[in-house]
Amino acid sequence: MRRSDSLGRTLPLVLLFLVASVAGCRGRDPVSAASAPDAREVQVVPVREAMLSRAIVVDGALAAEEQAVVSMKVAGRIASLPVDLGSEVVKGQTLAQVEPRDYELRVAQAEAMFRQARARLGLSPDGEADTVDITKTALVKQAQAVVDESKLTFERRRQFVERGIAPRSDLDSAEAAFKVADGKLQDAMEEVRNRQAVLAQRRSELELAREQQVYTSLRAPFAGRISDRTASLGQYVAAGTPVMTIVRVDTLRLRLEIPERDAMRVRINQPVNVTVEGDETTYSGRLARLSPAISPEARTLLVEAEIRNDPPRLRPGAFCRAQIVVEPSTKALMVPATSVVTFAGVDKVFTVNKDRAVEKRVQLGRRDGNAVEIVQGLQTGDLVVDKPGPLVAGDRVTTAKAK
Repeated sequence: MRRSDSLGRTLPLVLLFLVASVAGCRGRDPVSAASAPDAREVQVVPVREAMLSRAIVVDGALAAEEQAVVSMKVAGRIASLPVDLGSEVVKGQTLAQVEPRDYELRVAQAEAMFRQARARLGLSPDGEADTVDITKTALVKQAQAVVDESKLTFERRRQFVERGIAPRSDLDSAEAAFKVADGKLQDAMEEVRNRQAVLAQRRSELELAREQQVYTSLRAPFAGRISDRTASLGQYVAAGTPVMTIVRVDTLRLRLEIPERDAMRVRINQPVNVTVEGDETTYSGRLARLSPAISPEARTLLVEAEIRNDPPRLRPGAFCRAQIVVEPSTKALMVPATSVVTFAGVDKVFTVNKDRAVEKRVQLGRRDGNAVEIVQGLQTGDLVVDKPGPLVAGDRVTTAKAK
């Protein structure tokens, strides 16, 4: 009896559970449970033809047109540094100054010795001309007077001897005195020439002292900017010690290595367009120099371009991409640069086939502003997705014309 009562109470509960299960299954929609995500709306743009010049695209690094490490020509303690890193300077501007007092005293000393040398030659201490007539100097005139006097004495004694009035020994004494006087005249003339040489030496020493005084100021050899400063205020520097580095940035030099297959197409004065990472501006220049030989190791031709940089926005050392225009305008297939996706060195775009995104690999060519040339992979009139973002091949899409 107890077992039949237990079954009687359990059976209604089981039946109730089965009824609820059946009702739940009838209310569920299997299609909605496995429903696919909504299609993504994308904007498409047509591949268009445009006239574009043909160019060789190579990468390179910018360098200063002129760069100089400037140093002091005289030793001393740096008294002033009016410029610093990044300062713009003009040609001849003072970059550094060492204490000039020692050099001022050297100039004063050299001037005094120079005036003394002029005075010994009988010249005005403050005069400019250093030439002198040797026969007009006091030393030579005095010696010449002695010679004249001894000559007269010799002639007089010779007449006395010939007349028998004086002995022969007097004539010999007069002749010896004349020869001694003539020797002293020659010695006086040599002394004057020596004083002339001393005067020339003193003038050179004075000019050198004045030049060293000028060199206490370090001046810019050309207009540019300070790219490095290696000395400090109050530091003692020896002659030749580097103080700072100055670079000329109004024109930059771009060294490029052209593959051998393109070497025959480059010429002097061909236009060069340069773009730098992070800067949308295109800078223009010209091909200025070509190497006469191809490198046997790299099989490339070294060329140099001059890029205008006024006002100075480009910096020496920056990595850039250059386009050397080698042919005039030709037809090219162009798409917006924003439609190209680059991953692992592969360039690709997305097109739409019915309602699915299709991935196509392309080969890029020249760049013109915000558009890029498609060398291979597309045809005129093809529609490509602009700004695809995270789009993946096979995604469901709906299209709209880009504005």
